[in-house]
Amino acid sequence: MRSLIFAINITLDGCCDHTAANPDDEVLEYFTDLTREVDVQVFGRKTYELMVPYWPDVAKDLSSSKADLAYARAFVSVNKIVFSRSLDSAGDSNTRIVRTGLRDEILGLKQGHGKDILVGGVDIPTQLIELGLVDEFRFMVHPVVAGKGRRLLDGVSLHEKLQLRLADSKTFKSGCIALRYLRK
Repeated sequence: MRSLIFAINITLDGCCDHTAANPDDEVLEYFTDLTREVDVQVFGRKTYELMVPYWPDVAKDLSSSKADLAYARAFVSVNKIVFSRSLDSAGDSNTRIVRTGLRDEILGLKQGHGKDILVGGVDIPTQLIELGLVDEFRFMVHPVVAGKGRRLLDGVSLHEKLQLRLADSKTFKSGCIALRYLRK
């Protein structure tokens, strides 16, 4: 069975607003490697619209940094699923829009063949955590105290405490720490 991996950038005070943390090349390389480990990414509309057309445009811009180009190319190459009731069309050719059935769609993906599944953003991952469908958590903690903004897992409603075990950690030159947790 394929694993569902939730990955996100957060600050020390748990802020996950995309403007609060500024990934450097080393952090971007980490996410490039992670993106290459999966064959599908799952987003809600808001996160998808932050990523597309931004990263596809970067992939076409040869003046972009080496790290930006590598991530952009990895991002563009992977299939994407966007859960949205309001998005009319996808911004790239390998994106499929799903209007309903989050639980069933993800269960179907997990039971299918292929590499693992990566989910990003806040709203869709929160729902997937509540449904007990996330197998792995990857937090990139940035050495920043944002003081404001949306908090990680704010509003998650669990029937019971979610127990995780630390599987790996890595400290970067910038002071960022990548934490990888698996469900117990």
